[in-house]
Amino acid sequence: MRPDSQPHPYIDIINKVVKPAVGCTEPIAAAYAAAVACRALNAVPDTLQVWVSDNLYKNAMGVFVPGTGKTGLAIAAAAGAVAGNPDKELEVLGEVSSEDVTVAQALIDAGKVTVERAVTEEFIYCKVIATQGNTVSLVEISGGHTNVIHTSLNGHTQFQQASAEATNTASVCDGIDISIEAIYDFALHAEFESIRFILDAAEMNDRLSQEGLANNYGLEVGRTLQDNIEDGLLCDDLSTRIQMRTSAASDARMGGASLPAMSNYGSGNQGIAATLPVVVTAEQLGSSDEQLARALIMSHLGAIYIKSHYPPLSAFCGNTVTSAAAAMAMVYLSGGSFEQSCYAIQNVLSDSSGMVCDGAKSSCAMKVCTSSTAAVRAFLMARRNKVVSNQGIVAEEVEATIANVGCVVNSGMQATDSVIIDIMSQ
Repeated sequence: MRPDSQPHPYIDIINKVVKPAVGCTEPIAAAYAAAVACRALNAVPDTLQVWVSDNLYKNAMGVFVPGTGKTGLAIAAAAGAVAGNPDKELEVLGEVSSEDVTVAQALIDAGKVTVERAVTEEFIYCKVIATQGNTVSLVEISGGHTNVIHTSLNGHTQFQQASAEATNTASVCDGIDISIEAIYDFALHAEFESIRFILDAAEMNDRLSQEGLANNYGLEVGRTLQDNIEDGLLCDDLSTRIQMRTSAASDARMGGASLPAMSNYGSGNQGIAATLPVVVTAEQLGSSDEQLARALIMSHLGAIYIKSHYPPLSAFCGNTVTSAAAAMAMVYLSGGSFEQSCYAIQNVLSDSSGMVCDGAKSSCAMKVCTSSTAAVRAFLMARRNKVVSNQGIVAEEVEATIANVGCVVNSGMQATDSVIIDIMSQ
């Protein structure tokens, strides 16, 4: 259980944005909106109209929707409308059956479900209008994957927020004294019982990884590595195990597994990248549960903080900075210093900051693998006091480097994002 009585602000941040999620969170946002809309109807809709922001559109086109065996926003919204449980939020599709999928697909085949790109400046936005007979239910989500800002029934407002109370990390970090050094200090000195809850991330994401290794999902990146270890072409060492287990978890997640991932910043893949490299390193080093919990706090909170410097969805693959935070935690587990942890962050950001996001899909498992590999290399270099400094966008000091990455994403990658979305929409 997570502590409820006046938690430390950092624990409050983690509680807000580190959550279980079944399936990629972009199509899940549409499923959730449809489930909320159809709860008001209390029936399967006759028609379902869906509008989404460009970034939701991009991240939902090619990813499997859990429990359906199908890809895309139409099946996500239809499944949410038919059988989604909005009380479960990001796990809204956790109980969808094959019979429910048949009903949802029939709606799509009959031309009753439409999906369009909305004209909006919001990165995370979804509007659903569900009709049943003469009853019309409308739901709008903005600023966060489950952040409902407006509902109406037959034109009468049921709920309205004056403005989107965005749940992205920029808002949860605003007004809080937070830095890499403060995160590191908190992770080392917080009462163990107050942070024990983060071990749920290890258990949940490891279960997803085992599912990916046991069954055929997506590109089978993790299983491919596992097979090559067994064939003697790869060594069963720390780096390969981290690659194998992180990519296997992503294989399962992007391939439609119905198991939840512990997400970070609205992303299951980033939750995986923040968790499993740290877990595998802890296993290698024989770390205690307390040491693992402190490392996971460091990794998850560090990732949240770095990502608070730029929008929640962009052309920048967020696994890069997540793996930078994981590398910091791996240094801690190995007995390294705070300075060496900063070196690890610098090294990852120098290595893989050029990786772009071209939507959520099965090949995301390869990007999770790539960034996690960079984390291992960065951590090993940092232990030997090797660091990238004053080169390219990497400054001499870690906070300046983080700010530089934010500047690249905010000012330099907006056109990239538009070009990627235009290419994908064709």
